[in-house]
Amino acid sequence: MKGSNLITAKQFRPAAGEDMGLTEIMERIGVSFSSPASLAATLPFSLNDTTAGSETELQVAVAGRKQDVDLPDTIERSNYFANVLKRAAAGEAPQRLITDLERFLNSNGENVWENSWVRFPRTHLSPYADKVFRHDLLAVKSNHSSGPRSDTHRFILHNRDEEEQLRLPISYLLKLALADVLGSQDLLPALIRQTGERLMGHFLNDNTSPETFSFHVVPLRPATGMGRGIARETSKRYLLTQLLAMYANESFALRDSGQQAMVYFAPHPPIRQKELNDHIPDAFYRELFMSPCLSGWDRGEEKYRYMQLCHQVLSRSQLNAVAKLREAGIVNNNLVVLPNVSNVSLANNGTHISLGSRKLSQALADPSSGVTPAHEKQLGDLTIKMAEHFLPLFVGTYSAAPYRLAFTDFHPERALGFLPHELDYTHLRMIWRRWKKKARLSVFGRPVTPFGPEWLDSLVSGLFRMKGDFVPDFRLIDYLVCLMSTDRSPALDGTMGSSDRLKKDLADMGVFDGQMSLYLLYKLRDYTTMGFSGFEGRHYSLFENLEEDMGGAADLQVLINALAFKYMATGELSHDHIPDGPSVESERRQIFFGAAIGIPTFYVRKNTANLFLKKILTRTAQVRPSHRYPGYLRVPLQEYRRALVEMLLADGADLIETLNLRGTMDDLMARLEHPDKHSAAGRVTKGILETLNAKSPMDLTARAFNQGAERYYRETLRRQHLMEGLRFLEEDCLQADQKSAGMDERTREALGSVLGGMGAADFLRKVKKDLLEERLPVETLRTLINLVIVTIHHDTARADAITGIEA
Repeated sequence: MKGSNLITAKQFRPAAGEDMGLTEIMERIGVSFSSPASLAATLPFSLNDTTAGSETELQVAVAGRKQDVDLPDTIERSNYFANVLKRAAAGEAPQRLITDLERFLNSNGENVWENSWVRFPRTHLSPYADKVFRHDLLAVKSNHSSGPRSDTHRFILHNRDEEEQLRLPISYLLKLALADVLGSQDLLPALIRQTGERLMGHFLNDNTSPETFSFHVVPLRPATGMGRGIARETSKRYLLTQLLAMYANESFALRDSGQQAMVYFAPHPPIRQKELNDHIPDAFYRELFMSPCLSGWDRGEEKYRYMQLCHQVLSRSQLNAVAKLREAGIVNNNLVVLPNVSNVSLANNGTHISLGSRKLSQALADPSSGVTPAHEKQLGDLTIKMAEHFLPLFVGTYSAAPYRLAFTDFHPERALGFLPHELDYTHLRMIWRRWKKKARLSVFGRPVTPFGPEWLDSLVSGLFRMKGDFVPDFRLIDYLVCLMSTDRSPALDGTMGSSDRLKKDLADMGVFDGQMSLYLLYKLRDYTTMGFSGFEGRHYSLFENLEEDMGGAADLQVLINALAFKYMATGELSHDHIPDGPSVESERRQIFFGAAIGIPTFYVRKNTANLFLKKILTRTAQVRPSHRYPGYLRVPLQEYRRALVEMLLADGADLIETLNLRGTMDDLMARLEHPDKHSAAGRVTKGILETLNAKSPMDLTARAFNQGAERYYRETLRRQHLMEGLRFLEEDCLQADQKSAGMDERTREALGSVLGGMGAADFLRKVKKDLLEERLPVETLRTLINLVIVTIHHDTARADAITGIEA
């Protein structure tokens, strides 16, 4: 707020009482206060201290005719479909129930069935893959005498000739494909077999979508490019995932039977899945789409029931949000369009980046350090609160989820999603008013939102040319990404058990369930639970380019963590600076959600108790008193973001130098100043529009844009991400062909066995064209998968050596 006297820098002062405690904790962790340079180098998340891992949620689909694909067949053969047919014929149920379902089944012009399962003869499995499958069907995998799961019949069917057919989600198909690759080669080197068996455990089937997590812990060091390391690992994991899908299509004869399994990054639940959800009850939706959790958990059925609980809780929670909208004055009468009792938000897909601090982990592992879980919670909660102020730098900048809303989508009970559970009423009303203004929902200067009947809303939309809106990251609005504290149970007050106390309050209110992990934008990964101490960024949607977007985001996440610990070490940040409570929490989070919607301004109380936010506002230009909201300041989002960058450059200059992040900061400023060209939202939107031959999202209907986005993710972006993974593999192959690459003899022998004396780079060049066109034969796919596994083993060994040396 340059040039303004509304808030002065003098108002920001370190709080008394806690500074010595935080300093002493830092000293016990190993932070040196001997000089500014040594302080910067020895802070947690500073020089050579950070490790990283990621979890990626992926979209799947099966391409094929209705009669060849599992999803439409399962619907038509279901008891639900039969009962609806019978009841409609008897006049006991509206005819539209069966008409809507038949329209879903018969009007799929692209023949793409998102989140369908696949079917194939069991005889296509190698003996080893069949052994893995039988083990995963155990009720308790650690107890071989436990017997099979009670729902085994869902996965093993019989055709007319009494031959066994496997019916499996693609998320599990990927693991089984890897098992089949290992089991179908008699002379496979032990290194490849052992590494492949380890990697199988990294292919999970959680929620609805496949989920993979890092194959190894990645050390983030200036010498190896910092965030590029986790982007590289994620990209190669994606490459292996693609190869396994291609292998399954060929080796399990999916393609021959009219099925093509596809896996790709896509942030939103598919449009057709949303439409189907409107036509079926919630129990049937869970039967069709909730993962059976065959892989990754000792008691798969228990995990499956937990996922059903999550779906039920979120569905109930969205219904409860309508009552909050009424209490907030946003819904002023009883004319509402109730959300479906079945919620599709668990089909949203994002990426989580976890950063660990070796200093914190080592201190917590050493009883003589005196650093306890209570200290970890105190530091961790404060870091989270500070970091949340910086999250608007990430939204749309590094990841995005572009989405078009039609005028008919602007029922507040639909458009605002879970925001009533994430913001207090004041900020909820502010956001809703500004969103309507942004979307130009007015007639003759008076705000207008849909009335309810679809025919009437469509008529009003056409008559007054109200097109709706374009949102840069709708996933963050459509999904429950965090939960607001209650007055008596703040989640981030630095005390042990605060999350459990909040979950109990929320469960009593019907918002959440105590069995579920508390949803937060930025989450402490505590040493006792995880085996390392650090933080998980859960605010990422879709990365257009993993190396540039994910790598840059990881760099910025490291810098913000390190700066938080610097502020705490120097006494510039304590829990008193960011008080706890719903209003203060909501005040900072509204900026994040406003950025996701694309709202250009937000409002902060002049007398806000959040001293850290005041400190940021002293650097923010064009802040003025609000005319509409007395007692508030009107803050431009773009200026706030610039102030955050200025703060990082000024207060974190030594950290930027130590971590070699000057290039990251230049890239961040380019993304903020020229978003159409450099930001993730700008590039993804441009890619979608190019496939649709359009200039602007608002030139298209909401359905046309969103369907075009799904096609772009499934085709164009899937290929781009595949090519990016191949570029990283090409780097590995070129290094492997050099005798000085640092590979041990065992790895070189495995590589030679795989390639039969051919150079790795030559082999990759030979198969690349056919790979990109998805026409490689099974034997070549096996060889390529083996090659990737060897390079992953080498990556893992190299990463372990780095962290081992530094230990």
